[in-house]
Amino acid sequence: MPGGGTDCVDTVELRLPDDLEAALTAGYPAIAAGFPQDGGFPQGAGFPPDAGFAQDAGFTQDGGFPQDAGFPPDDLLDGVPGWGPVPTPAGTFQLLPVRMPRDLPLITCWMNDPAVAAFWELDGPDTVTAAHLRPQLDGDGRSIPCLGTLGGVPMSYWEIYRADLDALARSYPARPHDTGLHFLIGRVADRGRGLGTLLLRTVADLVLDRRPLCGRVVGEPDLRNTPSTAAFLGAGFRLTAEVELPGKRAALMIRDRALRTVL
Repeated sequence: MPGGGTDCVDTVELRLPDDLEAALTAGYPAIAAGFPQDGGFPQGAGFPPDAGFAQDAGFTQDGGFPQDAGFPPDDLLDGVPGWGPVPTPAGTFQLLPVRMPRDLPLITCWMNDPAVAAFWELDGPDTVTAAHLRPQLDGDGRSIPCLGTLGGVPMSYWEIYRADLDALARSYPARPHDTGLHFLIGRVADRGRGLGTLLLRTVADLVLDRRPLCGRVVGEPDLRNTPSTAAFLGAGFRLTAEVELPGKRAALMIRDRALRTVL
């Protein structure tokens, strides 16, 4: 099961002094991320017109976001819903925050795949998956569960989380705004052909592009999960340590902003 990155009960509560927090957020993230002052989303930041999945997700026909879809000024991950689609050699990729109950059957199906269940340990009825998702969806935004779509088709599951505010921070020298990634490739046909490496690099680049205060992207795959650790290494992450986390011994992987053009 992913190390403490998704358990919103077992997290580290870190808060800035009120005066410093006010100074940092006066023009950020709304202005720095290119969002309007009212917290809404820029026009055209949504799905490509032919994505098909956009209408089901509640987006407008022109690919924009609903008026009430803005994120609060204290958004801990700088508006993941507005990160938008990005081109990749395999097609257009986009992160879509999970919506319940719409996405529960699909994610439950993936969690019951033996290859996934061996490491996520969330196999069973949909109540098991729901119990994993709910603390993130109802929490303060430090962990955002997402579907990853390729060419408009959901094919992977992601968790984007604040590693510096997570229990993981007890296991390594965390820095402010470190951002963690959990992921799985849901469709069997998409495994074993390099997509994990490609999409890990894509999402890590998204984090660094959309989160200007984030200097590092962090992963902590189970050391037994050879395909996952290989995907992280292939995506420009460095193996920096082995750490003991609940239920697993993990490879601490870090991708540095300063080295993103080198690795």
